[in-house]
Amino acid sequence: MMLRGNLKQVRIEKNPARLRALESAAGENEPAAAMALALSGEPAPPAPPEDHADEEVGFTIDIKSFLKPGEKTYTQRCRLFVGNLPTDITEEDFKRLFERYGEPSEVFINRDRGFGFIRLESRTLAEIAKAELDGTILKSRPLRIRFATHGAALTVKNLSPVVSNELLEQAFSQFGPVEKAVVVVDDRGRATGKGFVEFAAKPPARKALERCGDGAFLLTTTPRPVIVEPMEQFDDEDGLPEKLMQKTQQYHKEREQPPRFAQPGTFEFEYASRWKALDEMEKQQREQVDRNIREAKEKLEAEMEAARHEHQLMLMRQDLMRRQEELRRLEELRNQELQKRKQIQLRHEEEHRRREEEMIRHREQEELRRQQEGFKPNYMENREQEMRMGDMGPRGAINMGDAFSPAPAGNQGPPPMMGMNMNNRGTIPGPPMGPGPAMGPEGAANMGTPMMPDNGAVRRLEAAEVGQVGCQEQLIRKYSKGSPIKMPQLHSLLI
Repeated sequence: MMLRGNLKQVRIEKNPARLRALESAAGENEPAAAMALALSGEPAPPAPPEDHADEEVGFTIDIKSFLKPGEKTYTQRCRLFVGNLPTDITEEDFKRLFERYGEPSEVFINRDRGFGFIRLESRTLAEIAKAELDGTILKSRPLRIRFATHGAALTVKNLSPVVSNELLEQAFSQFGPVEKAVVVVDDRGRATGKGFVEFAAKPPARKALERCGDGAFLLTTTPRPVIVEPMEQFDDEDGLPEKLMQKTQQYHKEREQPPRFAQPGTFEFEYASRWKALDEMEKQQREQVDRNIREAKEKLEAEMEAARHEHQLMLMRQDLMRRQEELRRLEELRNQELQKRKQIQLRHEEEHRRREEEMIRHREQEELRRQQEGFKPNYMENREQEMRMGDMGPRGAINMGDAFSPAPAGNQGPPPMMGMNMNNRGTIPGPPMGPGPAMGPEGAANMGTPMMPDNGAVRRLEAAEVGQVGCQEQLIRKYSKGSPIKMPQLHSLLI
Protein backbone atom coordinates (compact mmCIF):
# COMPACT_ATOMS: atom_id res chain seq x y z
CA MET A 1 0.00 0.00 0.00
CA MET A 2 0.97 3.64 -0.29
CA LEU A 3 1.25 4.07 3.47
CA ARG A 4 3.69 1.26 3.66
CA GLY A 5 5.85 2.75 0.96
CA ASN A 6 5.94 6.29 2.37
CA LEU A 7 6.05 5.72 6.14
CA LYS A 8 9.35 4.71 7.66
CA GLN A 9 8.39 5.27 11.28
CA VAL A 10 5.27 6.33 13.14
CA ARG A 11 5.63 7.57 16.70
CA ILE A 12 2.42 8.36 18.55
CA GLU A 13 2.75 11.46 20.75
CA LYS A 14 0.24 12.18 23.49
CA ASN A 15 2.06 15.19 25.03
CA PRO A 16 0.56 18.38 23.52
CA ALA A 17 3.49 20.58 24.63
CA ARG A 18 6.04 18.38 22.91
CA LEU A 19 3.78 18.10 19.86
CA ARG A 20 3.66 21.90 19.48
CA ALA A 21 7.41 22.08 19.94
CA LEU A 22 7.96 19.46 17.27
CA GLU A 23 5.61 21.20 14.87
CA SER A 24 7.41 24.49 15.34
CA ALA A 25 10.75 22.74 14.95
CA ALA A 26 9.69 21.34 11.60
CA GLY A 27 9.12 24.82 10.09
CA GLU A 28 11.94 26.86 11.68
CA ASN A 29 15.71 26.86 11.67
CA GLU A 30 17.72 24.68 14.01
CA PRO A 31 18.34 27.21 16.85
CA ALA A 32 14.65 28.09 17.08
CA ALA A 33 13.74 24.42 17.09
CA ALA A 34 16.20 23.71 19.89
CA MET A 35 14.75 26.61 21.91
CA ALA A 36 11.19 25.30 21.44
CA LEU A 37 12.18 21.83 22.60
CA ALA A 38 13.99 23.32 25.59
CA LEU A 39 10.85 25.22 26.61
CA SER A 40 8.84 22.03 26.40
CA GLY A 41 11.29 20.25 28.73
CA GLU A 42 12.21 17.57 26.17
CA PRO A 43 15.59 16.96 24.62
CA ALA A 44 16.02 17.75 20.97
CA PRO A 45 15.86 14.83 18.59
CA PRO A 46 19.26 13.73 17.33
CA ALA A 47 20.25 14.94 13.91
CA PRO A 48 20.37 12.32 11.18
CA PRO A 49 23.81 11.09 10.22
CA GLU A 50 25.43 12.69 7.23
CA ASP A 51 25.76 9.45 5.34
CA HIS A 52 22.03 8.85 5.65
CA ALA A 53 20.91 12.42 5.05
CA ASP A 54 19.05 11.41 1.91
CA GLU A 55 16.87 8.90 3.77
CA GLU A 56 13.46 9.85 5.18
CA VAL A 57 13.17 10.28 8.90
CA GLY A 58 10.28 9.43 11.21
CA PHE A 59 7.76 11.97 12.38
CA THR A 60 5.46 12.35 15.38
CA ILE A 61 1.67 12.38 14.99
CA ASP A 62 -0.90 13.37 17.60
CA ILE A 63 -3.15 10.42 18.45
CA LYS A 64 -6.24 12.67 18.33
CA SER A 65 -5.61 13.27 14.64
CA PHE A 66 -6.72 9.70 13.93
CA LEU A 67 -10.18 10.05 15.48
CA LYS A 68 -13.02 11.11 13.26
CA PRO A 69 -15.70 13.44 14.68
CA GLY A 70 -18.03 11.34 16.81
CA GLU A 71 -15.97 8.17 16.39
CA LYS A 72 -15.87 5.83 19.36
CA THR A 73 -12.60 4.40 20.62
CA TYR A 74 -11.57 0.77 21.14
CA THR A 75 -14.42 -0.68 19.11
CA GLN A 76 -14.66 -4.05 17.38
CA ARG A 77 -13.62 -2.37 14.12
CA CYS A 78 -10.24 -1.57 15.71
CA ARG A 79 -9.52 -5.23 16.47
CA LEU A 80 -6.74 -6.95 14.53
CA PHE A 81 -6.07 -10.62 13.95
CA VAL A 82 -2.40 -11.55 13.98
CA GLY A 83 -1.54 -14.97 12.56
CA ASN A 84 1.58 -17.09 12.12
CA LEU A 85 2.98 -16.06 15.49
CA PRO A 86 5.95 -17.89 17.01
CA THR A 87 4.91 -20.40 19.63
CA ASP A 88 7.28 -18.97 22.23
CA ILE A 89 6.14 -15.35 21.95
CA THR A 90 5.18 -13.65 25.23
CA GLU A 91 2.50 -11.08 25.91
CA GLU A 92 5.13 -8.40 26.55
CA ASP A 93 6.75 -9.07 23.18
CA PHE A 94 3.34 -8.98 21.52
CA LYS A 95 2.52 -5.59 23.11
CA ARG A 96 5.97 -4.26 22.25
CA LEU A 97 5.25 -5.10 18.64
CA PHE A 98 2.30 -2.63 18.62
CA GLU A 99 3.56 -0.07 21.14
CA ARG A 100 4.15 2.54 18.41
CA TYR A 101 0.40 2.62 17.61
CA GLY A 102 -0.95 3.58 20.99
CA GLU A 103 -2.04 1.78 24.11
CA PRO A 104 -4.02 -1.39 23.36
CA SER A 105 -7.11 -2.37 25.38
CA GLU A 106 -7.28 -6.07 24.58
CA VAL A 107 -4.51 -8.59 24.07
CA PHE A 108 -5.09 -12.30 23.47
CA ILE A 109 -2.53 -14.94 22.39
CA ASN A 110 -3.07 -18.60 21.51
CA ARG A 111 0.48 -20.01 21.46
CA ASP A 112 -0.58 -23.53 20.52
CA ARG A 113 -2.21 -22.41 17.29
CA GLY A 114 0.03 -19.40 16.72
CA PHE A 115 -2.43 -16.51 16.52
CA GLY A 116 -3.58 -13.60 18.63
CA PHE A 117 -5.88 -10.56 18.80
CA ILE A 118 -5.19 -6.97 19.74
CA ARG A 119 -7.52 -3.94 19.92
CA LEU A 120 -6.20 -0.43 19.26
CA GLU A 121 -7.74 2.94 19.99
CA SER A 122 -9.05 3.90 16.54
CA ARG A 123 -9.72 2.38 13.17
CA THR A 124 -7.08 4.54 11.52
CA LEU A 125 -4.39 3.38 13.92
CA ALA A 126 -5.40 -0.21 13.26
CA GLU A 127 -5.13 0.36 9.51
CA ILE A 128 -1.67 1.90 9.92
CA ALA A 129 -0.52 -0.97 12.13
CA LYS A 130 -1.88 -3.50 9.65
CA ALA A 131 -0.17 -1.78 6.73
CA GLU A 132 3.13 -1.55 8.61
CA LEU A 133 3.34 -4.97 10.23
CA ASP A 134 1.64 -7.27 7.72
CA GLY A 135 4.31 -9.55 6.27
CA THR A 136 6.92 -8.53 8.85
CA ILE A 137 9.37 -11.33 9.67
CA LEU A 138 9.31 -12.26 13.36
CA LYS A 139 11.65 -15.10 14.33
CA SER A 140 11.83 -16.35 10.76
CA ARG A 141 8.03 -16.33 10.40
CA PRO A 142 6.09 -13.76 8.31
CA LEU A 143 3.21 -12.22 10.23
CA ARG A 144 -0.30 -12.33 8.72
CA ILE A 145 -2.35 -9.34 9.96
CA ARG A 146 -5.93 -8.57 9.00
CA PHE A 147 -9.01 -7.12 10.66
CA ALA A 148 -10.75 -9.52 13.00
CA THR A 149 -14.20 -10.81 12.20
CA HIS A 150 -16.90 -8.75 13.89
CA GLY A 151 -18.86 -11.38 15.80
CA ALA A 152 -21.34 -8.88 17.24
CA ALA A 153 -22.57 -7.42 13.93
CA LEU A 154 -26.12 -7.91 12.65
CA THR A 155 -27.76 -7.24 9.30
CA VAL A 156 -31.12 -5.44 9.47
CA LYS A 157 -33.56 -5.72 6.54
CA ASN A 158 -37.03 -4.41 5.68
CA LEU A 159 -36.23 -0.92 6.93
CA SER A 160 -38.62 1.93 6.28
CA PRO A 161 -37.36 4.78 4.06
CA VAL A 162 -37.67 7.18 7.02
CA VAL A 163 -35.22 5.26 9.24
CA SER A 164 -31.86 6.99 9.74
CA ASN A 165 -28.57 5.93 11.31
CA GLU A 166 -29.45 7.64 14.58
CA LEU A 167 -32.90 6.04 14.80
CA LEU A 168 -31.43 2.62 14.05
CA GLU A 169 -28.82 3.02 16.80
CA GLN A 170 -31.40 4.31 19.27
CA ALA A 171 -33.75 1.39 18.54
CA PHE A 172 -31.12 -1.31 19.07
CA SER A 173 -29.49 0.35 22.10
CA GLN A 174 -32.11 -1.25 24.31
CA PHE A 175 -30.34 -4.59 23.86
CA GLY A 176 -26.87 -3.29 24.78
CA PRO A 177 -24.15 -0.80 23.84
CA VAL A 178 -24.03 -0.14 20.10
CA GLU A 179 -20.75 0.84 18.49
CA LYS A 180 -22.05 1.63 15.03
CA ALA A 181 -25.34 1.62 13.14
CA VAL A 182 -25.55 2.41 9.42
CA VAL A 183 -28.41 2.46 6.91
CA VAL A 184 -27.12 1.38 3.49
CA VAL A 185 -27.92 3.75 0.61
CA ASP A 186 -27.35 3.60 -3.15
CA ASP A 187 -25.21 5.89 -5.27
CA ARG A 188 -27.92 8.58 -5.15
CA GLY A 189 -28.28 8.52 -1.39
CA ARG A 190 -31.61 6.68 -1.37
CA ALA A 191 -32.23 4.11 1.33
CA THR A 192 -32.05 0.51 0.14
CA GLY A 193 -34.07 -0.91 3.06
CA LYS A 194 -30.99 -2.58 4.53
CA GLY A 195 -28.52 -1.71 7.25
CA PHE A 196 -26.22 -3.16 9.86
CA VAL A 197 -25.72 -2.76 13.60
CA GLU A 198 -22.46 -3.44 15.41
CA PHE A 199 -22.62 -4.15 19.15
CA ALA A 200 -19.75 -3.84 21.59
CA ALA A 201 -20.09 -7.49 22.67
CA LYS A 202 -21.68 -10.72 21.52
CA PRO A 203 -24.34 -11.20 24.27
CA PRO A 204 -26.34 -8.08 23.29
CA ALA A 205 -26.17 -9.16 19.63
CA ARG A 206 -27.51 -12.62 20.46
CA LYS A 207 -30.25 -11.07 22.58
CA ALA A 208 -31.31 -8.75 19.75
CA LEU A 209 -31.26 -11.64 17.27
CA GLU A 210 -33.48 -13.83 19.47
CA ARG A 211 -35.93 -11.09 20.44
CA CYS A 212 -36.41 -9.84 16.89
CA GLY A 213 -36.75 -13.42 15.59
CA ASP A 214 -39.43 -14.37 18.14
CA GLY A 215 -41.36 -11.11 18.07
CA ALA A 216 -42.14 -8.23 15.71
CA PHE A 217 -39.79 -5.28 16.29
CA LEU A 218 -41.26 -2.06 14.84
CA LEU A 219 -39.21 1.09 14.36
CA THR A 220 -41.92 3.45 13.02
CA THR A 221 -45.68 3.92 13.15
CA THR A 222 -46.25 1.55 10.23
CA PRO A 223 -46.50 -2.08 11.42
CA ARG A 224 -43.49 -3.09 9.34
CA PRO A 225 -41.17 -5.33 11.38
CA VAL A 226 -37.46 -5.43 10.75
CA ILE A 227 -35.72 -8.68 9.78
CA VAL A 228 -32.51 -9.28 11.75
CA GLU A 229 -29.86 -11.78 10.63
CA PRO A 230 -26.20 -12.41 11.46
CA MET A 231 -24.00 -10.23 9.32
CA GLU A 232 -21.96 -11.96 6.59
CA GLN A 233 -18.33 -11.01 6.93
CA PHE A 234 -16.50 -9.99 3.75
CA ASP A 235 -12.97 -8.76 3.34
CA ASP A 236 -13.30 -6.29 0.54
CA GLU A 237 -10.09 -4.42 1.37
CA ASP A 238 -7.25 -6.92 1.08
CA GLY A 239 -9.01 -9.73 -0.67
CA LEU A 240 -6.92 -12.79 -1.49
CA PRO A 241 -3.32 -11.95 -2.32
CA GLU A 242 -1.15 -14.35 -4.26
CA LYS A 243 1.12 -14.97 -1.31
CA LEU A 244 -1.77 -16.43 0.62
CA MET A 245 -2.85 -18.84 -2.10
CA GLN A 246 -2.36 -22.53 -1.38
CA LYS A 247 -0.29 -24.11 -4.13
CA THR A 248 -2.28 -27.32 -4.67
CA GLN A 249 -2.48 -29.60 -7.68
CA GLN A 250 -5.70 -27.94 -8.78
CA TYR A 251 -3.96 -24.57 -8.51
CA HIS A 252 -1.16 -25.63 -10.84
CA LYS A 253 -3.56 -27.28 -13.31
CA GLU A 254 -5.75 -24.20 -13.59
CA ARG A 255 -2.75 -21.93 -13.97
CA GLU A 256 -1.37 -23.75 -17.01
CA GLN A 257 -3.03 -21.33 -19.44
CA PRO A 258 -3.06 -17.54 -19.16
CA PRO A 259 -6.22 -15.37 -19.33
CA ARG A 260 -7.73 -15.30 -22.88
CA PHE A 261 -10.98 -15.00 -24.89
CA ALA A 262 -12.55 -18.20 -26.20
CA GLN A 263 -12.62 -18.50 -29.94
CA PRO A 264 -16.03 -19.08 -31.60
CA GLY A 265 -16.71 -22.63 -32.70
CA THR A 266 -14.39 -24.15 -30.18
CA PHE A 267 -15.13 -26.42 -27.24
CA GLU A 268 -14.31 -23.60 -24.83
CA PHE A 269 -16.66 -21.16 -26.57
CA GLU A 270 -19.60 -23.65 -26.56
CA TYR A 271 -19.48 -24.31 -22.82
CA ALA A 272 -18.65 -20.72 -22.06
CA SER A 273 -21.86 -19.77 -23.91
CA ARG A 274 -23.82 -22.30 -21.85
CA TRP A 275 -22.42 -20.83 -18.63
CA LYS A 276 -23.47 -17.37 -19.77
CA ALA A 277 -26.99 -18.65 -20.64
CA LEU A 278 -27.30 -20.17 -17.17
CA ASP A 279 -26.27 -16.93 -15.60
CA GLU A 280 -28.78 -15.05 -17.76
CA MET A 281 -31.54 -17.42 -16.71
CA GLU A 282 -30.58 -16.92 -13.06
CA LYS A 283 -30.66 -13.19 -13.58
CA GLN A 284 -34.13 -13.31 -15.21
CA GLN A 285 -35.48 -15.54 -12.48
CA ARG A 286 -34.06 -13.25 -9.80
CA GLU A 287 -35.65 -10.27 -11.56
CA GLN A 288 -38.97 -12.11 -11.72
CA VAL A 289 -38.72 -13.05 -8.07
CA ASP A 290 -37.82 -9.48 -7.17
CA ARG A 291 -40.77 -8.24 -9.24
CA ASN A 292 -43.16 -10.65 -7.54
CA ILE A 293 -41.82 -9.69 -4.13
CA ARG A 294 -42.17 -6.00 -4.96
CA GLU A 295 -45.78 -6.45 -6.14
CA ALA A 296 -46.59 -8.48 -3.04
CA LYS A 297 -45.11 -5.74 -0.87
CA GLU A 298 -47.12 -3.05 -2.64
CA LYS A 299 -50.29 -5.09 -2.26
CA LEU A 300 -49.55 -5.70 1.40
CA GLU A 301 -48.92 -2.00 1.96
CA ALA A 302 -52.26 -1.10 0.29
CA GLU A 303 -54.12 -3.68 2.39
CA MET A 304 -52.32 -2.48 5.49
CA GLU A 305 -53.29 1.12 4.75
CA ALA A 306 -56.95 0.19 4.22
CA ALA A 307 -56.96 -1.98 7.33
CA ARG A 308 -55.36 0.82 9.31
CA HIS A 309 -58.09 3.25 8.26
CA GLU A 310 -60.72 0.67 9.17
CA HIS A 311 -59.00 0.07 12.47
CA GLN A 312 -58.94 3.79 13.17
CA LEU A 313 -62.64 4.03 12.35
CA MET A 314 -63.35 1.13 14.68
CA LEU A 315 -61.36 2.79 17.42
CA MET A 316 -63.26 6.03 16.84
CA ARG A 317 -66.59 4.17 17.03
CA GLN A 318 -65.52 2.44 20.21
CA ASP A 319 -64.40 5.74 21.67
CA LEU A 320 -67.70 7.35 20.67
CA MET A 321 -69.68 4.52 22.23
CA ARG A 322 -67.57 4.74 25.35
CA ARG A 323 -68.17 8.48 25.56
CA GLN A 324 -71.91 8.01 25.03
CA GLU A 325 -71.98 5.36 27.74
CA GLU A 326 -70.07 7.69 30.00
CA LEU A 327 -72.52 10.51 29.28
CA ARG A 328 -75.47 8.22 29.93
CA ARG A 329 -73.94 7.08 33.19
CA LEU A 330 -73.27 10.67 34.19
CA GLU A 331 -76.86 11.59 33.32
CA GLU A 332 -78.14 8.73 35.45
CA LEU A 333 -75.94 9.83 38.31
CA ARG A 334 -77.18 13.38 37.87
CA ASN A 335 -80.81 12.25 37.90
CA GLN A 336 -80.19 10.13 40.96
CA GLU A 337 -78.54 13.06 42.66
CA LEU A 338 -81.45 15.33 41.76
CA GLN A 339 -83.93 12.72 43.01
CA LYS A 340 -82.02 12.41 46.26
CA ARG A 341 -81.95 16.18 46.66
CA LYS A 342 -85.66 16.36 45.96
CA GLN A 343 -86.42 13.66 48.52
CA ILE A 344 -84.20 15.39 51.05
CA GLN A 345 -85.95 18.69 50.32
CA LEU A 346 -89.39 17.08 50.71
CA ARG A 347 -88.26 15.43 53.91
CA HIS A 348 -87.02 18.76 55.23
CA GLU A 349 -90.25 20.48 54.23
CA GLU A 350 -92.30 17.75 55.92
CA GLU A 351 -90.17 17.99 59.03
CA HIS A 352 -90.45 21.78 58.99
CA ARG A 353 -94.25 21.57 58.60
CA ARG A 354 -94.44 19.03 61.44
CA ARG A 355 -92.37 21.28 63.64
CA GLU A 356 -94.58 24.25 62.85
CA GLU A 357 -97.71 22.22 63.65
CA GLU A 358 -96.17 21.06 66.88
CA MET A 359 -95.16 24.60 67.74
CA ILE A 360 -98.69 25.85 66.95
CA ARG A 361 -100.26 23.03 68.98
CA HIS A 362 -97.89 23.67 71.83
CA ARG A 363 -98.59 27.41 71.66
CA GLU A 364 -102.35 26.80 71.68
CA GLN A 365 -102.03 24.45 74.64
CA GLU A 366 -99.83 26.96 76.43
CA GLU A 367 -102.28 29.78 75.71
CA LEU A 368 -105.21 27.65 76.81
CA ARG A 369 -103.39 26.72 79.99
CA ARG A 370 -102.55 30.37 80.61
CA GLN A 371 -106.18 31.35 79.95
CA GLN A 372 -107.42 28.73 82.36
CA GLU A 373 -104.92 29.77 85.03
CA GLY A 374 -105.56 33.49 84.56
CA PHE A 375 -109.39 33.23 84.18
CA LYS A 376 -110.23 31.71 87.57
CA PRO A 377 -109.18 34.59 89.83
CA ASN A 378 -110.49 37.13 87.36
CA TYR A 379 -113.77 35.28 87.29
CA MET A 380 -114.12 35.62 91.06
CA GLU A 381 -113.33 39.31 90.91
CA ASN A 382 -115.74 39.79 88.01
CA ARG A 383 -118.40 37.96 89.95
CA GLU A 384 -117.88 40.20 92.97
CA GLN A 385 -118.04 43.32 90.85
CA GLU A 386 -121.12 42.01 89.12
CA MET A 387 -122.80 41.63 92.47
CA ARG A 388 -121.79 45.16 93.34
CA MET A 389 -123.01 46.53 90.05
CA GLY A 390 -126.27 44.73 90.52
CA ASP A 391 -126.85 46.76 93.69
CA MET A 392 -126.09 50.09 91.99
CA GLY A 393 -128.44 52.40 90.25
CA PRO A 394 -128.10 53.73 86.79
CA ARG A 395 -125.38 56.14 87.85
CA GLY A 396 -123.79 54.12 90.53
CA ALA A 397 -126.19 55.08 93.38
CA ILE A 398 -126.75 52.34 95.91
CA ASN A 399 -130.12 51.78 97.56
CA MET A 400 -129.17 51.21 101.11
CA GLY A 401 -132.66 50.53 102.36
CA ASP A 402 -133.09 47.00 103.70
CA ALA A 403 -134.52 45.23 106.66
CA PHE A 404 -131.42 45.86 108.81
CA SER A 405 -130.91 49.57 107.98
CA PRO A 406 -134.11 51.12 106.63
CA ALA A 407 -133.85 54.24 104.54
CA PRO A 408 -134.97 57.52 106.13
CA ALA A 409 -138.25 58.99 105.01
CA GLY A 410 -138.50 62.11 102.99
CA ASN A 411 -136.09 63.51 100.48
CA GLN A 412 -133.07 62.81 102.53
CA GLY A 413 -130.27 61.19 100.55
CA PRO A 414 -128.59 58.01 101.48
CA PRO A 415 -125.84 58.17 104.00
CA PRO A 416 -122.27 58.06 102.76
CA MET A 417 -120.85 54.60 102.29
CA MET A 418 -117.37 53.16 101.54
CA GLY A 419 -115.84 56.63 101.74
CA MET A 420 -117.98 58.06 98.91
CA ASN A 421 -120.33 61.03 99.22
CA MET A 422 -123.35 59.86 97.37
CA ASN A 423 -125.15 63.24 97.66
CA ASN A 424 -122.73 64.75 95.18
CA ARG A 425 -124.26 62.73 92.43
CA GLY A 426 -127.81 63.90 93.10
CA THR A 427 -130.91 62.09 94.14
CA ILE A 428 -132.39 59.26 92.21
CA PRO A 429 -135.68 60.25 90.56
CA GLY A 430 -138.73 58.23 91.41
CA PRO A 431 -140.82 57.65 94.45
CA PRO A 432 -139.23 58.12 97.76
CA MET A 433 -137.46 55.21 99.23
CA GLY A 434 -139.52 53.72 101.89
CA PRO A 435 -140.67 50.32 102.95
CA GLY A 436 -141.94 48.08 100.17
CA PRO A 437 -140.52 46.13 97.32
CA ALA A 438 -140.00 49.06 95.05
CA MET A 439 -137.54 48.68 92.09
CA GLY A 440 -135.37 51.45 90.63
CA PRO A 441 -135.55 52.41 87.02
CA GLU A 442 -132.43 50.33 86.16
CA GLY A 443 -133.75 47.21 87.80
CA ALA A 444 -131.89 47.74 91.11
CA ALA A 445 -133.77 45.94 93.83
CA ASN A 446 -135.19 48.03 96.65
CA MET A 447 -133.29 46.92 99.68
CA GLY A 448 -136.23 47.74 101.89
CA THR A 449 -137.91 44.48 101.00
CA PRO A 450 -138.14 41.71 103.55
CA MET A 451 -134.96 39.68 104.18
CA MET A 452 -136.27 36.31 103.06
CA PRO A 453 -138.99 36.24 100.40
CA ASP A 454 -141.10 33.18 99.78
CA ASN A 455 -139.54 30.00 98.50
CA GLY A 456 -140.71 30.37 94.90
CA ALA A 457 -139.27 33.86 94.56
CA VAL A 458 -135.95 32.71 95.97
CA ARG A 459 -135.70 29.88 93.49
CA ARG A 460 -136.53 32.15 90.56
CA LEU A 461 -133.87 34.61 91.65
CA GLU A 462 -131.25 31.88 91.88
CA ALA A 463 -132.14 30.54 88.42
CA ALA A 464 -131.89 34.04 86.95
CA GLU A 465 -128.47 34.55 88.51
CA VAL A 466 -127.23 31.20 87.22
CA GLY A 467 -128.43 32.00 83.66
CA GLN A 468 -126.84 35.43 83.81
CA VAL A 469 -123.50 33.90 84.86
CA GLY A 470 -123.63 31.38 81.97
CA CYS A 471 -124.26 34.16 79.47
CA GLN A 472 -121.37 36.14 80.86
CA GLU A 473 -119.03 33.14 80.50
CA GLN A 474 -120.09 32.66 76.89
CA LEU A 475 -119.46 36.33 76.15
CA ILE A 476 -116.01 36.07 77.76
CA ARG A 477 -115.08 33.01 75.64
CA LYS A 478 -116.37 34.61 72.44
CA TYR A 479 -114.56 37.92 72.69
CA SER A 480 -111.44 36.90 74.54
CA LYS A 481 -110.40 34.06 72.11
CA GLY A 482 -107.81 32.80 74.53
CA SER A 483 -106.34 36.21 75.54
CA PRO A 484 -106.90 37.58 79.05
CA ILE A 485 -109.54 40.34 79.42
CA LYS A 486 -108.83 43.37 81.51
CA MET A 487 -111.29 44.78 83.96
CA PRO A 488 -112.54 47.70 81.77
CA GLN A 489 -113.25 45.32 78.93
CA LEU A 490 -115.07 42.94 81.25
CA HIS A 491 -117.15 45.79 82.59
CA SER A 492 -118.10 46.87 79.06
CA LEU A 493 -119.15 43.31 78.25
CA LEU A 494 -121.25 42.95 81.33
CA ILE A 495 -123.18 46.19 80.98
